[in-house]
Amino acid sequence: MPTGDSLHFDVIILGAGFAGAPLARRLERRLPGRGRIALVSSENYMTFTPLLPEVAGASILPGQVVAPLRQLVRRSRLCMAPVTAIDLARRRLHYDGDGPGTLSCNELVLACGRGAHTRLLPGMAEHAIPFKTVGDALYLRNQVISRLEQAELETDPARRRWLTTFVILGGGFSGVEAAGAIHDFLGRALRYYPKVRRDGCQVGLAHGGERIMPELDAALADYARRKMARRGVAFHLGERGARVDAAGLELESGRRLPAGTVVTTVGATPHRLVADLGLPMTKGRLQTNPDMSVAGMDGLWALGDCAAVPNAHDGATSPPTAQFATRQARQLADNIARRRAGRATRAFAFRPLGQLSSIGHHKAVARVLGLRLSGLPAWLLWRALYLVKLPTLARKIRVGLEWLWQMLFPPDVANLRFTPSAGRDPVRAPTREPERGRAQQDSGERAGPADRARVPSQG
Repeated sequence: MPTGDSLHFDVIILGAGFAGAPLARRLERRLPGRGRIALVSSENYMTFTPLLPEVAGASILPGQVVAPLRQLVRRSRLCMAPVTAIDLARRRLHYDGDGPGTLSCNELVLACGRGAHTRLLPGMAEHAIPFKTVGDALYLRNQVISRLEQAELETDPARRRWLTTFVILGGGFSGVEAAGAIHDFLGRALRYYPKVRRDGCQVGLAHGGERIMPELDAALADYARRKMARRGVAFHLGERGARVDAAGLELESGRRLPAGTVVTTVGATPHRLVADLGLPMTKGRLQTNPDMSVAGMDGLWALGDCAAVPNAHDGATSPPTAQFATRQARQLADNIARRRAGRATRAFAFRPLGQLSSIGHHKAVARVLGLRLSGLPAWLLWRALYLVKLPTLARKIRVGLEWLWQMLFPPDVANLRFTPSAGRDPVRAPTREPERGRAQQDSGERAGPADRARVPSQG
């Protein structure tokens, strides 16, 4: 990124997810030759988040769920820069790359999403693995493999059982799909770990509600729970988590769920830049007008997960999902073009097409255009739809071939660690401390003194 004098654009889009990237693409068509567009992101790729459970379950590689932004946009100026502050009065972004710099604009669009709320419970930030980014998914994949490797060397059956117990906190779509992907991976990978028995491995899901996936039809959610429970996934419903430590998860009732790995899919926190603006928020999301403009702030727009956009279709606030973000991007591009042409903007209105969720073992649940599907037909629809939605033809082909490969051959159990050759080894076998009993360490860079704990009794 150049430094020094400020670069000026007609439109700056901050964030390049399901809202920001499609918005830039559509603006390029709606403002041909008449507008300079900048797409600003701390990363130079867009993550296809619905397939993150496939990465965690080693069904596809991390690079197959990301698309380089330079392959998605044509005329837009891609600015890979960490933004440090937003000056609303002058519509400027301050960034710090190789050196400090600023970007200014006539129209500023906030599409920077939300982050994982790792401070929701005591001990969550130190001992639980968040599940929101491609880095989180790869870390979780490595953690599962590392636990299997450690269990293969373990002589104590109770400790081996603890090492191969995984608890997912959160029963929404992400939590259910993560549980299904990990359970499937364990079932297919154990052929390489003769000392680890299938009945000694456990995947559990803890959820504060009485049923999983509350956004879905009750009948489909119940079907998903019954099918997953029949395959061995343990459900702990109706109890919220109270704290996380290195030995597992403690529920509000005081009941403990011993686990070598805890994954959290609950909670979201506002993006720091949005929170620092001091503008009205609703449940951590920036309030907008029906046309996605921000009240009282001329030239400021917001959409996607970071914005509470009213949906004129039903009067409710748009949920933070990919299908809403992409539709908001289309409408906002049209609204910006209308405003520049001196025409009235339009309110966002969208009737959701449905919802799909994979539950593992070639099964899924779906509600599409009022039609309810479950089992293999829903799973085939789930894969077909996401394959169509994947950005770039190259990735569609690569992921399709990878899925076919996974159906014919066993999974890859390589622990893909990315550390400099001169760095310390981040994956180490659990240490043992004479005065504290057996100790546990997470794989990856989280390993350290904070991860040590006494392994609970299995009695």
